[in-house]
Amino acid sequence: MKGRNPMADKPILLLTRKLPEDVEARAVRDYDAILNNSDAQMRANDLIKRSKGVDAILTCSTEHFSAEVIENLAPSVKAVATFSVGFEHIDVDAAKKRGLIATNTPDVLTDATADLTILLMLGATRRAYEWGRTIRQGEWGRWIATEKLGTDVNGKALGVYGMGRIGRAVAQRARGFGMEIHYHNRTRLTPDLELGATYYADADAMLGQVDVLSINCPSTPETEKFLNADRIVMMKDGAIVLNSARGSIIVDDALIAALESGKLAAAGLDVFDGEPKLDPRYLTLENTFLMPHVGSATLETRNAMGFRALDNLDAIFAGREPGDRIA
Repeated sequence: MKGRNPMADKPILLLTRKLPEDVEARAVRDYDAILNNSDAQMRANDLIKRSKGVDAILTCSTEHFSAEVIENLAPSVKAVATFSVGFEHIDVDAAKKRGLIATNTPDVLTDATADLTILLMLGATRRAYEWGRTIRQGEWGRWIATEKLGTDVNGKALGVYGMGRIGRAVAQRARGFGMEIHYHNRTRLTPDLELGATYYADADAMLGQVDVLSINCPSTPETEKFLNADRIVMMKDGAIVLNSARGSIIVDDALIAALESGKLAAAGLDVFDGEPKLDPRYLTLENTFLMPHVGSATLETRNAMGFRALDNLDAIFAGREPGDRIA
């Protein structure tokens, strides 16, 4: 591990994971960058050990900056920039206490995540898992008019729980499918953002009015475990649930029971509580369309995330306030 050269002009930057080629190239150009070519995940002891002589760390959501890790980082570390919108893996209070600047990468993955949400919706409504399995297992045979029928989204009501940037982008796309938009948000949107959508100050009042529920809110103490058994009872029979936000917003036992009983027709899920582990019962359900938290998984979006993280670090080392400061 090399230490800081006091005569060097470039700050020393540790990258905890392997990032897209263009992001790493910029990091190498502008920083004395320490790359992780093996892409091995760094544990607490690794982060502490490798921080020696480092000025900043560009991390991912796979690395956990607990209070203990933050307290034991080398004194040279001035900033941690996470290659993600979510920052649950960083103890923000501990960072503030230490005086460690922390930043995230909002905005740049809005479109990719909204696209993925529509993929979840179409996969769930059109029974994509079941049809895909049929063809892969060589079961495509005689055409049957009543086999594995899905449901149209045109004319259906979409409920968006969390009408931030991603929620609004989902609504925009859903309008292209002829869907009617309903939403709950902490505050009502202005008319230019609402675009005729129906607002519910009480999320519970929305649940019984929608055919598809899309969860697009951040994970907070107020939203965690929102979709529980009591709220699922409020939903229409045969409704569909989508989640491209955070797994902790859904109570797995409640959703799985509703999918097994037929109370809910299907679910499209990109996120899970406790991921990368997930409740194995989801894997046995034919009426689920599952993805492994890949809402931002396009080259353009991952590049934009990396550039945004580096923009924040550039500002910090230029003595300016970073645009996406969380601590």
